[in-house]
Amino acid sequence: MDFIRVTKENIENEHICCAISNNKDVQVSSKKDWMNKCFDDGLVFLKSVERGKCFIEYIPAENAWVPIIAPNYLYIDCLWVSGSFKGHGYSNELLNACIEDARKEGKNGICILSSDKKKPFLADPKYLAYKGFKVADVTTTGINLMYLPLVANAAIPCFKDCAKDPKIETMGYVLYYTNQCPFNGKYVSIVEKTALDNNIPFTAIKLDTKEKAQNAPTPVTNYALFKDGRFLTNEQQNDSRFLKLVGVNK
Repeated sequence: MDFIRVTKENIENEHICCAISNNKDVQVSSKKDWMNKCFDDGLVFLKSVERGKCFIEYIPAENAWVPIIAPNYLYIDCLWVSGSFKGHGYSNELLNACIEDARKEGKNGICILSSDKKKPFLADPKYLAYKGFKVADVTTTGINLMYLPLVANAAIPCFKDCAKDPKIETMGYVLYYTNQCPFNGKYVSIVEKTALDNNIPFTAIKLDTKEKAQNAPTPVTNYALFKDGRFLTNEQQNDSRFLKLVGVNK
């Protein structure tokens, strides 16, 4: 498989894989705006030459939009291969490209969010373990930070204290999110309206800087839904899924 690296120079002309839309779609524009913010911080977005969900996105961990301590590591935002691209070894190729970059840059290793058991929108822990990743740190909600060490005796990454036991003081439903996930450009406002129409207490908090994301009360910052102060799910919601989650029948 041939891959394209998306950069500031070509981003306006490149499809970004998981938002199957044109450049005027809010999902695409919000994601591309976020990427343009991050390119100067070392963001790499590598995707298949063919249109579809086959890409990897990573960044130096000190610039990652997550509350972790991972000195001299690369952090993988997303490794996504699905649909007709599955089963051809493309995940391995993309991960190997990240590992090669890490070695060239003299990084201590690579880290990524996963979970005790496979969860939507998080990396598969079985695949990561097969590729040599180890569990570096865990939260009380079953979300793990996994890492692949590339240097002997390097410091092991960990979550910041603010994210190890995700909880907030606000009651009702509270969503923390970023534009790192393009789906949020469309569905956050849909869920906001759905909650309003059904008298469901709901607050959306956009993490619009890496500093806010790095100090968030959740290890998953691209989408983290809380209920009555406790972390509920990192799975993106549309109107019907949210109402089902809340227990409202329509």
